[in-house]
Amino acid sequence: MRVELITIGDELLLGFTIDTNSAFLGRELAGLGIEIHRRTTVGDDRAAIAQAVREALDRADGVITTGGLGPTSDDVTMEAVAAALGVELERNEAIVARLEEIWRSRGRSEKLPPANLSQAMLPRGAIILPNNHGTAPGAFVERADKRWVAVLPGVPREMREMFNGSVRDVLAARAPGGTVVRSLAVRTTGIPESRLPALLAELADGVDGMSLAYLPSVEGVDLRLTARGSRPAAADERLRAAARKLSARLEPYAYAEGTTDLAEVVLEACRRAGRRLAVAESCTGGMLGQRLTAIAGSSEVFAGGVIAYDNEVKIELLGVDREQLERHGAVSEEVVTAMATGAKRRFGVDVGVAVTGIAGPGGGSADKPVGTVWIAVATADEIVARQLRLFGDRDEVRRRAAQAALDLVRRSSAGNLGT
Repeated sequence: MRVELITIGDELLLGFTIDTNSAFLGRELAGLGIEIHRRTTVGDDRAAIAQAVREALDRADGVITTGGLGPTSDDVTMEAVAAALGVELERNEAIVARLEEIWRSRGRSEKLPPANLSQAMLPRGAIILPNNHGTAPGAFVERADKRWVAVLPGVPREMREMFNGSVRDVLAARAPGGTVVRSLAVRTTGIPESRLPALLAELADGVDGMSLAYLPSVEGVDLRLTARGSRPAAADERLRAAARKLSARLEPYAYAEGTTDLAEVVLEACRRAGRRLAVAESCTGGMLGQRLTAIAGSSEVFAGGVIAYDNEVKIELLGVDREQLERHGAVSEEVVTAMATGAKRRFGVDVGVAVTGIAGPGGGSADKPVGTVWIAVATADEIVARQLRLFGDRDEVRRRAAQAALDLVRRSSAGNLGT
């Protein structure tokens, strides 16, 4: 089945909105054995949208559009799709009733504005795709030649719910052969992309007939395996076996599979060991604590933290010695270890984690250039500190530092600090 995707909105063309919908749909359709053969982005122009839909239907078996379903004058996707299909728009009274119910439930005493009623206009013959998180419904329209258009909202949450709730089953029934395209990533950190092929040796170009892609980011490198032409259960089994092979070659750099965040791995390791932890942050400014608290259930492990940006905070709240600060500077082994032990002591936990550094763009020197970062982990058994020379802009240095601090905790829990 050939499918094309059309994303709609001036905000996409102007760069004000990042298109996450295409990434979601690409992954989900691949899991059904359906690959997107072309992606097109057009602005909020009725004629341009209609032309894009007509051209896509000439090439593909189906088209998915996202965006342009709201109540304002620039939301013209339904009109454009109707024009492309050569049908009229018809008012759907069931949608009108739902819109009025939503309006009243929000405490509105006045009548539903005419602009909102435009969302009840669907191409003739369309199947309604319910929107449980917004007001604009979607539509599924099929031509006599069995080519179809699925019209979805642009708001990511609404689009995902509508796809999973209505569109997925329709497309799964149409997918040929029951085979799928599925992927699984092995996540690594603390090793540059250029060193991975040597560690992987004969696995560097693929594993057991599955392709391997290297996806570097600020936090590390994901190695994405892709299985094609297998049925779902067989594809999943092949991917899991291949991921185990990769992880074995990449110890201690591989930390998870799929989309699991390193913070989740750290919290689970501490939970299993019965450890609680606290953080002391300078250059990361709370980023480390944010990573940890973004994981549901983190309160079982994470006690809290101190953002010790000013030296007086390091002294007063973490017990860093003033003389050490003056002698070695805030970005030093002596100070970061004092911060880690101070966090451990102040919160009464098993593990203290600290970060201090120079994120830039200014503040560096010949001895301590921008990107110099010290991280430390303090436990009852040991205190380990590492100096890093990180690259990138201010945000990238801070994100790399937070990731490195989490990885030091992970290695501490796994006994890999010497690696």
